[in-house]
Amino acid sequence: MSSREQLEQYTGEVEAVIERYLPRKAGYQRTVLEAMNYSMKAGGKRLRPLFMREVYRLFAGGPEGGGEAAVEPFMAAIEMIHTFSLVHDDLPCMDNDTLRRGMDTTWVKYGYDMAVLAGDALAIYAFETAAKAFSVSDRPDLVGQCMGLLAEKSGISGMIGGQTADVELTGKEVSPEKLDFIYRLKTGALLEVSMMIGAILGGADREQVKAVEKMASCVGKAFQIQDDILDVVGDARVIGKPVLSDEKNEKTTYVTLYGMEAARKAVMELSKEAEEILESLPGDHEFLSCLIDILITRVK
Repeated sequence: MSSREQLEQYTGEVEAVIERYLPRKAGYQRTVLEAMNYSMKAGGKRLRPLFMREVYRLFAGGPEGGGEAAVEPFMAAIEMIHTFSLVHDDLPCMDNDTLRRGMDTTWVKYGYDMAVLAGDALAIYAFETAAKAFSVSDRPDLVGQCMGLLAEKSGISGMIGGQTADVELTGKEVSPEKLDFIYRLKTGALLEVSMMIGAILGGADREQVKAVEKMASCVGKAFQIQDDILDVVGDARVIGKPVLSDEKNEKTTYVTLYGMEAARKAVMELSKEAEEILESLPGDHEFLSCLIDILITRVK
């Protein structure tokens, strides 16, 4: 089986896990539940839950290592948090996008008000979902640690902190230090916590968790810079969203700050650093290495 075929199979398995944790559409709040599920089922790469599971397997001894039930609620939760951020990013008051993954964005489909509520609901339901890990784990202390990390990396010290700086600096001159801050928090934080949760639940020690965090940080920054590149040279029909949206929204990106050649070089250097860290970790690295490579060579 090729790495691409393996990725397709594993993504399907992750989709099935997420599907099991989606809320049932019933009751007087049915509309917001429909909007939540519409947003969650819009597709996507499912990178964060996939990285979480594969890093878990790295330390737990592969699929046969046991205990995977404890990581599954967190796999669904991280995708809910990621999706809530996309729902809010697309709003007219933010990026004002009408297309996401080739579909109408949530606010276009359900209205501005319901999109705000759907994003809010996904953020909170994510923690309700993650808490289900307590009932299937024999290490509630590790589950609690992971929930704390999930809150930290998705909140004001993580993703939302990065988004805040991104919004406030739109249309303004952005220094390299500030751009790095935005990328590290807005994009990197959720990838970091995804891999860290997988490592912690898989039995990694403190130093190994730190190494995983650094590796994820490199992957996150490379992923965001590649996103910047695709926003300039990508095909909207392929990537499933409008191109040149950064230019439209007057946002400084790695490409506008350093140029296309430097951006491509940075992606390669960051991916190489991530690969070197991965090689220092125990277990079978083959699929994770392929996954990182696929990320940096993607065209959508």
